Order: sequence, then structure tokens, then C-alpha cells
Amino acid sequence: MNPILEVKHIHKQYANHTALSDVSLAIEPQKIFGLLGPNGAGKTSLIRIINQITGPDQGEVFFNGEKLAPRHVEMIGYLPEERGLYKKMSVGEQVMYLAQLKGLKKNDAKAKLKEWFRKFEIESWWDKKIEELSKGMQQKVQFIVTVLHEPKLLILDEPFSGFDPINAQLIKKEILELREKGATIIFSTHNMGSVEELCDNIALINKSQKLLDGSVKEIRKQYSSSIYTITFRGNLMGFTNAVWAAAEFLEKKSEDHVHTVTLKLLRQNKPNDLLQAVLNSGEILSFHEVIPSMNDIFISVVEQKQAANTQSSFTE
Repeated sequence: MNPILEVKHIHKQYANHTALSDVSLAIEPQKIFGLLGPNGAGKTSLIRIINQITGPDQGEVFFNGEKLAPRHVEMIGYLPEERGLYKKMSVGEQVMYLAQLKGLKKNDAKAKLKEWFRKFEIESWWDKKIEELSKGMQQKVQFIVTVLHEPKLLILDEPFSGFDPINAQLIKKEILELREKGATIIFSTHNMGSVEELCDNIALINKSQKLLDGSVKEIRKQYSSSIYTITFRGNLMGFTNAVWAAAEFLEKKSEDHVHTVTLKLLRQNKPNDLLQAVLNSGEILSFHEVIPSMNDIFISVVEQKQAANTQSSFTE
């Protein structure tokens, strides 16, 4: 499948600050792509280049196989982290104005807006002033404007910032529905918590460099560390004796003859070896592999990169 967006060897420098250093990405159509990294990593600089707000010093961007051009702006929806609504305008006046800027005819815009306002249960906001709305309410309005013209590519920069859990869940649901209807979504965040729930693929950026990219499933599998948690009812001493040479015990908890053990397999031992030991020692209640979170993986990758840089400086 050909990517909808390709970023090739992008460099961006601001005075003495390197924002992006040889960053390349390929984003497949109808996927949610997580652009991850701490504040100041370079994510916003890359987004500004894709939106043609600024240009790269080196490198190229391709949209649907064509070199990125001004006409592609109409096919992109952008929700910036810093919201930008006119405080003194009414909500209805504001959204109609922005919808027509995006190329929608007045009647089409109004019909689509009314449909979204019904979906979000905010019909009563139409005549309110923007300044009367809370931050979360303003975000709902701006999200609607961002997706209204049904762009092929959506770029959402920290879309859940300021939302309470209920409204955050509502926006997540809409993002997933937009993907199902054919949209490709770039989801930029420094919060790893929602990444595993939403993203198909991710790229980790830190200090202007891409450290890692790929599918969430494959990356988590790649960084699995052979750690398992077993809960069983039975003889803990017998189980410990049976696996002492096959695994390193990390944590043990016992209550009312029910034991929960977390351990790491050593050498070439397999999960079946643990299961067999438990079967000989008691009744298995649960057994699962402890897969590292994206946050754990990010920290690990950053630490590895820092260690490599330190080693390199010593050998120079």
C-alpha cells in the first residue's frame, strides 16, 4: 500500500537550535499514526512543515505520491494544540465563517454543522459567545471545524488536552469512526497513555531525531522482556523449587493460599516450562506476559540513545 504522506530526510534549524535532524516517515492511508515525544522534541516543527506553515531547510514531503504543494492544504485538517477562536464572535457565526474558509458552500456548511452539533449535544451553543465557553467546550467546537470538510489527512496536536474523561472518550470514538470512514490521522502527543488504545503505527522523536518507528503491536513485541505474571492456588515452595533455575523472581504476593508471582525467564526457557511447574504445584488462576507500555519503551529507547552518545564521546 502506497503511503498517503512521506517525509524524506527533513532537516530544520532555527538560529542555533536544531528542530529536526534527518527525519523520515511513511504514513499509510486509513491509519492512526502516533507522533510521540516530549515537549520540544520536534513534533510541532514537523507538523508545521506538513501544513506548509514553514518549509524544511533540507528534505522533501510527498502527499499521495506528489510533492507537497499549496493545493494539498484543502485535503488536510489541522487541530493545533493552541486553539484559535475569536472570543467575541458567536459559536454559530464562527463555525460558519471557518467552514466557508475551508471551501464549503453556506447551505452545505450549515447542514453539516447542525448534524455535528446534534451528535455532540451542543445545539444550545449556537448563539453563545466563544468567550462564554470553557476550554473543553471550545475544543469541541474547534474539533468539529477541523473535521467538517472531511479531509483525507487529519493532524491532531494534543487533541485531548483540557478534556474531562467523558469528553475525551467521545473524541476518541469520533477519531476511530473517522478512520473507519477513510481518514488518515496523525496524532501528536507527549502523553503515551492513549497511544496504545488508538494508534496503529507510531514514531518516537526526541531531541530532533527519530529514534523508532513501526506498528505499535510489533514494537511492543520487539521490546518484550520475557516477564510473566502467574496467579495460582497451591504450593509456593514447590513452584519456587521447580523453576528456580529457569527464571528470576521479581515479585511475589500471597493471600489466602493464592500466590501471584512475577518473574523473568532466563536463557532459552519457554513459558510452557513455567506452566508445567505450576501444574505440578497447584491450580492456575491466571497467566499472562507483561508487555512493556509505550511509555516504558520510550524511556528505554531514550536511555539507550543517551548511553550510545556518551560512549561515542568517550571514544572520540
